[in-house]
Amino acid sequence: MPPFPTLDELLATATVVSLPMRVKFRGITERETLLFRGPAGWGEFCPFPEYGDAEASRWLAAAVEAAWHGFPPQLRDTIPVNATVPAVPAARVPEVLERFGRVDAVKVKVAERGQELADDVARVTAVRDALPDAAIRVDANAGWDVPQAVEALGRLSAVGLEYAEQPVPQIDGLAEVRRRLARQGTPVLIAADESVRKEDDPLKVARAGAADLIVVKVAPLGGVRRALDIVAQAGLPAVVSSALDTSVGIRAGLALAAALPELPYACGLGTVRLFASDITHDPLVPDDGAIRVREAVADEGLLERYAAPAERRDWWLDRLRRVHALLQASTAEQLPF
Repeated sequence: MPPFPTLDELLATATVVSLPMRVKFRGITERETLLFRGPAGWGEFCPFPEYGDAEASRWLAAAVEAAWHGFPPQLRDTIPVNATVPAVPAARVPEVLERFGRVDAVKVKVAERGQELADDVARVTAVRDALPDAAIRVDANAGWDVPQAVEALGRLSAVGLEYAEQPVPQIDGLAEVRRRLARQGTPVLIAADESVRKEDDPLKVARAGAADLIVVKVAPLGGVRRALDIVAQAGLPAVVSSALDTSVGIRAGLALAAALPELPYACGLGTVRLFASDITHDPLVPDDGAIRVREAVADEGLLERYAAPAERRDWWLDRLRRVHALLQASTAEQLPF
């Protein structure tokens, strides 16, 4: 196996950019990320600022896999994707959907802090009105407790939901939501996201019977190969999603989706549409509901145009140094390649 790159190798091509968002997403209007180039291509290191170094180390392992080791063989050339509707007012839903073009599935953010269930119902209803035949899934990002989730999904199910993603924080809470929905006859599947990528053991949710499917994201899980192994062991259908990546990170998500033996659901990999600009002139965005698998090559002019301020660049490089030291101290068995 090739050695893990040295810090100097990473720093030699490291660039930190700050990309404007079209709409506020996850509470931010600018997405910061650190990009570097290796012998296999580009890698992206973009754990959210509030994440600790141990959690961020998986994101660096995934970036190194992309840039130094490349991806496993692919089984498909195009990946179906969903549109993503942030927690915008219902009146803005058509504007957001328009950017995605034709799609067969839509993920709608719900349970936004400071909003009410009525806002979620209005937003999801607006999506259904705009796309009568689309599959609609909602993502609460663990924003409800169990009674709130059961009430909300009972009301939202009236428009027809494909599944609900991480309605509550804990694995036992997910299991309880599933039980209560079944008892009251609410036909909504439960998908686990944070309960996969933020757990020390990402297979706990499958062992507990707490979800009908799992959402997998390359960077938080430590790379494509590790994510493939988790899906295989979980034995549940998987949806590949993004972590608000640039096209470089989306390329890794496409590699995972292309390598999975089965891909029963549209993937959440269309999120580059939420950016006002990307770091490549050939962004990995949906065309007619799908993205063709291809490389993402960062453009030097765009990297320069969206370069982060000096103090933010220093913050990210300091973070890279700490997380690299943490990963280098790991045994080879802990790395995903």
